Order: sequence, then structure tokens, then C-alpha cells
Amino acid sequence: MTPISRGFRGRRRPDVDPARVPPGQYVETDFPVLSYGPTPHRRTEDWSFTIEGAVEQPRTWSWDELIALPRETPTVDIHCVTKWSKLDTAWEGVSVDLLLDEVETDAGFLTAFSDGDYTTNLALEDVTGGRAWVVHTFDGAPLEPEHGGPARLLVPHLYFWKSAKWIRGFRLTEQDEPGFWEVNGYHNRGDPWREQRYWND
Repeated sequence: MTPISRGFRGRRRPDVDPARVPPGQYVETDFPVLSYGPTPHRRTEDWSFTIEGAVEQPRTWSWDELIALPRETPTVDIHCVTKWSKLDTAWEGVSVDLLLDEVETDAGFLTAFSDGDYTTNLALEDVTGGRAWVVHTFDGAPLEPEHGGPARLLVPHLYFWKSAKWIRGFRLTEQDEPGFWEVNGYHNRGDPWREQRYWND
């Protein structure tokens, strides 16, 4: 693995309502690129999304099947654990609620897994009820690989490492299983309004 890479430093916005910004954050006008390791470049014809694990029957969608599903267009604020926030980001994708409706499960948690062997864990209550999406479009254009394309998870009410780039599926589990950054010292849930950055926060 290579070290964390940065795309650009961006510019801070001083003209925002502080009530929209969690404690310890500042607002960017650009969209910083932060990742651990090289950026995967997967062709959409080779991409699929699978829900597996504690389900009666695994379910897989090809890229064309995912794109054909009903789409939503959330506009949300996002907050990175490295302390930048970006407001009013516009996305397009498929609700996680819609995907999970396709499987039978009693699980309470999931592990999101991605190209590049990245994983992150989430409680199902954090990705249901209209709170999360698998997105493929940002600001009206296909999602670039540097930002997680062809598709990434979007869970905007948690720190952005929970919005796994290069998403390939969910592994549903009955017990919570910490993912890559959680094992390496990041908070298990990551609520930016509670500054849940690291294990002891």
C-alpha cells in the first residue's frame, strides 16, 4: 500500500452558517481527494454489487441492472474526519433501502467491501430509513475514480470514511465487525456532531 494521497488542498469558505458545520470542521470549496493506497480503475462492464453474508439468498446486480433501478438525487453536506466539510453536494444513485429490500435477513450490521480490499462497518439503522445510497453520479457527471467511481457508498450523517469508495457490496452480519480504519484506531461509528473520530472519542 502507498501512503495516504491528497489530490489538492482546496480553499476554505468563511461565509457559511456555523450551525451547519460539526465541531472542529472547516468548509472547503473544492473536493479534496484522500485515500490509502492506489486508486482502483474498474470498468463498469466488469463491475457488480453483491449483498451476501447473513441472508437467505445472496443478491447480485450488474452495473446495467443497478443503473436501471429507481434513482434518488440527494443533496447533502459531507464531513471528513480530517476536518474538512463540503456543503450541498449533489449526488445520484440507488437507495440502500431499495437494495436491502431484495434480501431476507435478521442481521443488525453490515460490512461494506470495496475494490482495493477496503472495508468499513455500519449498523443497519445507519444505512436505512433514507439515510444512505450507492451513488454513481456527482454534480451531474459520472463519479470519477478518485472520488470512488464507478460507485461509492454515501452515508452523509457519518464521517466520510464510512462512505466507502469503489463499493462492491455488503456483507450482512449478526455481530458488528470493525473494518479497515476502525481496526486501526478510528471510531466504530463516526458521528461528526459528536466528534467521534478515534477510539477514545
